[in-house]
Amino acid sequence: MSGILPVVRAERARPEGWPGGLLRLRRSSAVLALLALAAVAAPPGLALEGPGTITITDTITSQSYADLGERGTGLGDLRVYHLKLYNKHITPKAIGRGEMVCFSIGSGGQSCSATYVLPRGELVAEGVIQTRLIYELAVVGGTGLYANVRGSLTVTSLGRKRLRELLVFRLTV
Repeated sequence: MSGILPVVRAERARPEGWPGGLLRLRRSSAVLALLALAAVAAPPGLALEGPGTITITDTITSQSYADLGERGTGLGDLRVYHLKLYNKHITPKAIGRGEMVCFSIGSGGQSCSATYVLPRGELVAEGVIQTRLIYELAVVGGTGLYANVRGSLTVTSLGRKRLRELLVFRLTV
């Protein structure tokens, strides 16, 4: 019966016209509503319950550029980055992936939105960056284990040739 609620019929506890029958029906409706809420709520232990830090690395596997504004690099241009995420302390294989979309907003800045897909959920970060060498984004939400999180993401380049970065997520619930 996992995930399926039993069918419950409300029956009158007293003959018609007695006020107790209506009260019992309301109570059973409230109990049914609580059972339904418990069935869809995240089971304990499947969501962060306090602050935490995630430290991983990424490798940029591809990047695309679209000249959407005036000819040449400038306002409105689009950059898309595809990433593989790693935690070499656990496994040498990729543990997830990420996508980052950035629009040029002039004066060298880019407005970026990134999604990081990890084994137990996704994290979404957004913000304006001036350089890809080191930058900080706001973590605006997530799914799965990271549902209802907020916080910050600090990204530091680990080398220009290999396109690797250190990602530090500082999360609160």
